Amino acid sequence: MPGPQSTVFFLLMAAAFGGLMWWLVVTRQVVFRVLAACLAFIPAMLFGVAAVNKYYDYYQNWSAAFADLTNQGGQAPQLTGAASRSGAGFSAFLGNNIDDSIAAKQGFTVRLTVPGPASHITRTVFVYLPPQYFWPRYRHRHFPAIELIHGFPGVPQDWISVLGITTILLNLIQAGRAKPVVLVMPDANGGRGISLQCLNQVRGPQDATYLARDLPAVLSRIMRVQPPGPAWGIAGYSEGGFCAANLGLRYGRYFGFAGVLSGYFRPLDNQLGHPPRAVSPFGGNARLRRQNTPDDLVRSLPAGALVSQFWLGAGAGVAQDVRNARVFEQLLQIRQPRVTLRLVPGGGHSMFTWRSLAPPLLEWMTPRLTADADLAGRRAVRARNARARAALAWTRARGPAVARA
Repeated sequence: MPGPQSTVFFLLMAAAFGGLMWWLVVTRQVVFRVLAACLAFIPAMLFGVAAVNKYYDYYQNWSAAFADLTNQGGQAPQLTGAASRSGAGFSAFLGNNIDDSIAAKQGFTVRLTVPGPASHITRTVFVYLPPQYFWPRYRHRHFPAIELIHGFPGVPQDWISVLGITTILLNLIQAGRAKPVVLVMPDANGGRGISLQCLNQVRGPQDATYLARDLPAVLSRIMRVQPPGPAWGIAGYSEGGFCAANLGLRYGRYFGFAGVLSGYFRPLDNQLGHPPRAVSPFGGNARLRRQNTPDDLVRSLPAGALVSQFWLGAGAGVAQDVRNARVFEQLLQIRQPRVTLRLVPGGGHSMFTWRSLAPPLLEWMTPRLTADADLAGRRAVRARNARARAALAWTRARGPAVARA
């Protein structure tokens, strides 16, 4: 069957529409004319939907479209609430639900329900564990992680079923062009029709607190993932790109690296309510707006403030995206002299652009995250050895007195 973006599919829809319109003209019975008119609506509608899909390069095959439209995209085993609160529960879940030999070859995706103790938000999170997570020689390794933020409207499964990020990472690891990392894909808005822009809404959801503080802390406690800090990255496309830029500047202690794909750098209104309506995230507070405007924030942070290292990308075919990226790149020069900016020739504000940018982003970010994770591991070993030597010295010095007592 021709794919949703193929020329053959468009020709078939055009031919079907033309045939039905011819039937509408030549038939003389009213019932058949009405039937032909109703049926002609179907190929016309499909042609229009396919044209929009081709423009944004969203679904490349029917399986991705079906999985997303039926809410089956990124299907993964669901970790129960009780198991998601402890490392032992997570390990038992993996042991009972996966085939280690398969996971050791292609990795494993699990769906969690993660509560946020500081934000009081509970969201669905998809986590991809690379094959190395299941290798015996890595059983004591704590992996670096990248938090991936989707756009609006969107859901976290879009990273898997539409953009194909897990397949991209797996292929890069096998080719030796990327290092194994854990991919964390949260529901950044709490629903497809909601837009929170990863901000703490005044008198509303504390989205930034959940994504920057709660989520990394919880995951590092229940699985073998580095704690928030230099070995955590954040990346996103479109609205998610704004999230990565803003959180990377405001929460530099929690994220060592940030990737911005076709992002913007000045906040818009959020979309909240039923039906959704435009709401200012800051309740009219100009100071809060400046503190969450990356173009302003990068200039106002004090010298020496800890911020993420940035990687920027955009489609060269969208002048506004390119201009946004270049302005932010120039502003970053005072803190990061060598900022990577990758432009996709002819790329738009679309999945085609973000699929093209994902491999170079992972090639840039994963080795740096791994280096920081290795450094943290060596420091932890030295700290454990120092504590062991101190305990041994204390035992030798105090042992006789303790024995007498």
